[in-house]
Amino acid sequence: MLKTAMCCSALAIVWAGAVQAEPLQVALVETLSGPQASTGLLYRTAVQYEIDRINAAGGFRGEPVKLVEYDSQGGPVGAADRVKAAIADGARVILQGSSSSVAGQISEDVRKFNLRNEGKEVLYLNLGGEALELTGDKCNFYTIRTSPNAAIRFQTLTRGMKEMGLMGDKVYSINQNYSWGVDVQSIIEANAPKVGYKVVGETLHEVNKIQDFSPYVAQIQQSGADTVLTGNWSNDLLLLMKAASDARLKVRFGTAFLDQPGNIGNAGPVAEGNVMSAPFNPELNDKTRAFAEDYKAKTGHYPAYVEPYGVFGMELFAAALKTLDGQPGPVSADQLVLAIEKTGIETPVGPLRVRAADHQAEMSMVLQEVSKDALYKVDGTDYGFRPLKVYSGADSADPVQTTCQMKRPG
Repeated sequence: MLKTAMCCSALAIVWAGAVQAEPLQVALVETLSGPQASTGLLYRTAVQYEIDRINAAGGFRGEPVKLVEYDSQGGPVGAADRVKAAIADGARVILQGSSSSVAGQISEDVRKFNLRNEGKEVLYLNLGGEALELTGDKCNFYTIRTSPNAAIRFQTLTRGMKEMGLMGDKVYSINQNYSWGVDVQSIIEANAPKVGYKVVGETLHEVNKIQDFSPYVAQIQQSGADTVLTGNWSNDLLLLMKAASDARLKVRFGTAFLDQPGNIGNAGPVAEGNVMSAPFNPELNDKTRAFAEDYKAKTGHYPAYVEPYGVFGMELFAAALKTLDGQPGPVSADQLVLAIEKTGIETPVGPLRVRAADHQAEMSMVLQEVSKDALYKVDGTDYGFRPLKVYSGADSADPVQTTCQMKRPG
């Protein structure tokens, strides 16, 4: 009887351990201080919004998902240190979005850690680093990008502007001098003969170090450009728009990130008619309006800039977790990756899925312009973003890059 009691007690302990799994810990390694914090803090808001929803719905395997924040302070070195700390603290999922240079560092750090720690791999969910190399020559099984890339952004932007009669004959290209900006400049050049415009000037400038963009605006004026295409973001876009406003620059801007809070306020009337291609617009339909209102109710503001697709990427992650909820034992990075590959979701804008071949997300893109006719005004101005055209995920998709030679486990 004693042996039977001891046996039953041991089984009870094993059973209890099986059903009372450790909480899944995810780490947000993001720019939460410094000049580029305006973007990182919005990613934090988007991630927290969806983590709260996951936990309100029961969490994962009966436990709330634990979110821990690590401030990378905007640089690759800081991010590398924070990733090490996050993994040492027990994180098995790394989240990050702002800056492709930081995304490249994290992707490589995760790759190296996983090679050295078989059976303890971690997943990197890239919510917004959009340089092509991240799903090109640097693609790897444990990195998943849930945002567009540079090609998706600027092919839909230039094609859409041409189709809507908004693309001038002469284009000036101004971008940040790192992987993302170089990609954008190359795509602008490559699209010129296909779309039908001439690049009359190009600038690659230092990242987050230019305080006065008026010399660059003067170059744009001298070039005679009708249109300026730029992939700039954070302070580099805010200050560019301010300089354009101060100089009363009469050109149309085509951008990826014009909806960053502060841009329209900085530009004022100069922004009217400027165009953007992005994965969200709040006034598209009843679903987008409902999401925008719920987000505002939870966070105090309407979703803008990186927030909508930050949420959608996390929703895809949540949907994948749900498919693994009933399985026993700790969840592995392999299980998470395979679940995400097989799981698609319906966002308010349209379907979102990740290609298994390169882990690039496919999603709808919305061509939109700054207009007084927009329903949702921004920055306390009379302007907002009026949707012009929606490109489906299939229409927006860029082919898998030949440089991606993904090695899958097993």
